[in-house]
Formats: sequence, structure tokens, C-alpha cells
Amino acid sequence: MNSSARTAAECSDFLRKEAQTPLHEYFLVCGSPWEIWTNSESILEAARETFIPIDKPRASVEFAVRLWVDSEHAAGPPWPKPYVRGLDHLVFAGFDSGSSALLDLRTHRIAGRFSPQMGADCDYWKTVIFPIFLSIAGGSIGLAEIHSACVASGGDGLLLAGPSGSGKSTLSVALAQTGFGFLSDDRAVCALQNSKLFAWGMPTLVKLRRDAEEWLKGLREQQAAELQNEELVFRFRPERLGLPSVRQCEPRLIVFLERQQDSIFCMKPISADEAAHRIENELMAESPEALERQAQTINRLSQLACYRLAYGGRPPVVAERLARHFEQLTS
Repeated sequence: MNSSARTAAECSDFLRKEAQTPLHEYFLVCGSPWEIWTNSESILEAARETFIPIDKPRASVEFAVRLWVDSEHAAGPPWPKPYVRGLDHLVFAGFDSGSSALLDLRTHRIAGRFSPQMGADCDYWKTVIFPIFLSIAGGSIGLAEIHSACVASGGDGLLLAGPSGSGKSTLSVALAQTGFGFLSDDRAVCALQNSKLFAWGMPTLVKLRRDAEEWLKGLREQQAAELQNEELVFRFRPERLGLPSVRQCEPRLIVFLERQQDSIFCMKPISADEAAHRIENELMAESPEALERQAQTINRLSQLACYRLAYGGRPPVVAERLARHFEQLTS
């Protein structure tokens, strides 16, 4: 085929509607059934390690996802910072020059085109691409992604809410060292399922400040510190330090963290209205329709035991006291 004929053929199939994605599986994504079509076994393997594989669901699929690896693109790592742009119900997510996806929040469809190198990067799918998909799409199906770490004991969940710098990552890791299962250190996805409230985590990387090596054994040996915003931080997978992972739990307690300079531990209950206000202030921007679907979840979260914790001091000591409070409140 000459160059002009090839160009004409490419223009006629700009959206690659004829691209073959023969591999197909169903997954439970934070309690909602999704289906993924692709031509990449690596992408499916990453999905299996991120979500829960299921047989064909009885209920209708919430999101249909089509992910095509284009052999003509040769871009490779290191990957640039992803960017997201939206217009009404359409959201574009770009990952590099040859890898991007379009999410339609009205029809609940995702279509993406990726380079072979990115398609084969299982860790990147698990810690970046799939979490971005869920963050964008979750609100349209009633999932509420709250700014909160989450740990669990015996299926009962503890949500640690607060803005950046409040110590969510530090305390969630310290609690995991006391025996709690680890779900997430920064974002938790909450939703009602069969009238029960559940929380899910995603396999993103944990981020801790450099001073964590003073109390977290093995951190320096397992992971080198990196410079981020002129601050040295550690990024690592929870399992690398032997932290037990949990996929879901039923939240029983929300603690809103207020970090202090002094070594204190002052835990006081707050009203449901104040808890709902704090949760809503930390939610990602959503459409009015998405906010309406999330309202029941937010209301149920605010009905849990909700506390404000002003604290300071060594994280293991704070975690031990918080674990005792959790045990007393859930026993």
C-alpha cells in the first residue's frame, strides 16, 4: 500500500472501530460489575490483581471497558504525569503520546488506546490507570471516593479522614503494624450494597515522609527515598513491609484527624451533620446526578460513630491508643 492510500485508510478508521479486542472478562469493581475487552493478556492480568474476577453477572454491567494495545506505538517508560480533562459527561485521560482513554459517564463506557510498553506495565495499570478510571467513573454509578485511609479488623473498618498532611498514611501503616488489615492510605471508595455500607481500597503505592524510618523497621532497606516537592519521601507497596492487605470491609468508625505539634491524644465525638459536612468538603467534584447517587452513601457514613482526633507524638504510640478505642467502640 502506498503512503497516500495508507493515510486515507487510517483517516477512515481514526477511532479504530475495527480494532480487535478478543479477550474478555467480567470483574467486580468496588461492588459493581464491569466488563473488560482487550487484546492484551497483561492488561487482563493487571485487572485480575486489582479487581475481583467473576462469572457473567446476573445484574447488568455498570461499565463496559475496551482497551486496545496498538503495536504501532513505541513509547516507553518512564511515564509522564497523567492528565485529565473533562467536558460535560465526557472525560479524557492522557498517559503519554500513544496512550489515552475516553470515558463516557452517560453511557458508562471507557475506550482506550495504549502503547505495547504501557500495556505490558502491570504495576502501572494497578497503581495509576485503573485507580484513575475508578476515580473518574465511580461517582456516576454511586460510588463515593472519600479522602480517607482505611484499615480493618475482623471485617470491621476504621476510616481515617483528613486533608493532605493530617497523617492518614502514617497512622494507617502504624495501625497495620498492630494487626489491622490495610486497605488504603489516602483514598477509600464507599458504597451501599444490598443495604450494607462497604469500603474498598485500591493497590496504590503508600507514601510516607522520610521521618517514618525512625519508627518503621525495614523501610530504608526495602525502599529508597525519592525527592518530591523538595521533600524526601518513601513510596512502596504495603506487602513489601509485610503489611496485611484487605480488599473490603464494613466501616464502623470514622476518625477525622487533626495533627498537632505536641504529644497529645484528644478524641471527641462529633455530630452526624458535622461529619457529613467534612466528608462532602473532601469529595471530588462531580456532576449533580453523581452527587445525588452518592447522597445515600454519605448519609450512611455520617451515621457511623464519628470522632475528631487531635493528636501528636510517635505514630506507633498513637496507633496503639487508637486501636484500643476502636476495639472498645466495636465490641
